[in-house]
Amino acid sequence: MSVRYGGLSRAEPSLGDKLIHLNWGLVLLILATASVGFAMLYSAANGDLNPWATRQMARLGVGMVAMFIVAMIDLRFWLRLAYPAYAAGLLLLAAVEFMGSIGMGAQRWLDLGFFQLQPSEVMKVGLVMALARYFHGIELEDIGRISYLLIPIAMILAPAAMVLRQPDLGTAMVVVMIGGAMFWLAGVRLWMFAAVAVAVVAAIPVGWQTLHGYQRQRILTFMNPESDPLGSGYHIMQSKIALGSGGVFGKGFLQGTQSHLNFLPEKQTDFIFTMLAEEFGLLGGLATLGLYLLLVAYGIAISLRCRSQFGRLLALGITTSFFLYLFINVAMVMGLLPVVGVPLPLISYGGTAMLTVLIGFGLLMSVSLHRDTYINRRGGSN
Repeated sequence: MSVRYGGLSRAEPSLGDKLIHLNWGLVLLILATASVGFAMLYSAANGDLNPWATRQMARLGVGMVAMFIVAMIDLRFWLRLAYPAYAAGLLLLAAVEFMGSIGMGAQRWLDLGFFQLQPSEVMKVGLVMALARYFHGIELEDIGRISYLLIPIAMILAPAAMVLRQPDLGTAMVVVMIGGAMFWLAGVRLWMFAAVAVAVVAAIPVGWQTLHGYQRQRILTFMNPESDPLGSGYHIMQSKIALGSGGVFGKGFLQGTQSHLNFLPEKQTDFIFTMLAEEFGLLGGLATLGLYLLLVAYGIAISLRCRSQFGRLLALGITTSFFLYLFINVAMVMGLLPVVGVPLPLISYGGTAMLTVLIGFGLLMSVSLHRDTYINRRGGSN
C-alpha cells in the first residue's frame, strides 16, 4: 500500500522522511509554552532553578523523546492499542485503591520509587483513544441509536467513578467532560445531551448529599468566597488580589508581592497563571493564552486534514482535553469556577501531567504524519 507524507508517496516512508514532515511549528509552540513555565518556576523559587525548574526541564526532555517516538509510529498501531491503553488505565486506577500514596487528603498517586504516577492523567489519554476507536468502528447512522451508546457511556462512567473514590471530584468531572466532548464530536444527537442535562439537574439534590464536606465547602466558597476569607476562601481571594495587582503591564519579573511573600498558595502548580499575571500583567496573561490558542488551532487544523475517522476523533479529542485543562485552570484562578486540582498544561509543575500532555501531542503529530492513511472500520488498510 502507498502512504503519503507531505506530498511524498512511498510504500515504507523512512524515518528521515517522517522527521522532515513532522509538524515542527507545533514543536516550537510547545517549547515556547514550556519555556514560560520554566521562567515562572524560576520566579516561584525566588530566582533559583531548584527545586522546580530543573526538574521540570528534565521532565520536558523525557516527555519530548516520548512525544517524538509516539509521533513516528503508524496511526493504525495506535488504533490497535486503543483498547489495551484504556484497560491499562483502569488497572492503574484500581491499583491506586490498594497501594496508592496519600497526599493532600486524597489517594491519587502510585509511588514508583523514581516517579510518582497519577493514573487519572493517563486515563484521560486512554479514554480518548478508546472512544475514538469505538466511534470509528460503527456506522454514522448507528451513533443515533441508544443501544450503540451504552458501551461508550460505561467506558466513561467506570474511570469517573474510580477517580471519584480517591476522592477527586474535579478530575472525575474532567473525565466526564472529555467523554461528553467525544460524543459530540462523533455526531451524537443534541437531544440526547439535553436529556442528560435534565437528568443531571434532577440528580443535584442527591449528588449534594454524597459529596464530602470539603467538596461542598468548595462549592459554597465559590459562590461566596468573602464569607471565609481566612479559611476556605483564602486561596481564591489571594488569587484575585494577585491578578488585580498586576494591572496591565505587571510588577515585573521576580517582583510579584503576593507570590514572593507567600500569600499566594500553590504558586508552582494550580495558581501559576496567577503569579504570571501578577508579574507580567494583563498583556503577559493574554500573550500566554495566545500561545495556548495557537496550540489548539494546530490541533483542530490537523484533525480537519485527516482522512480517517479514527484520526480525526483522536486529534479532536486530544485537542479538546488540552483545552479543558487550560479553560478550567484559568477560570478557576479567576474565580469563575470552583477551586479544583487541574494544572495549567506545560506550565504548572508536575510530572505525570507533563508526560501525558506531551504523549497526547505525540498522538496529534502521528495523526498529522499519517493523515492520508486510509483505515477501514476494522482497523485495516483495505
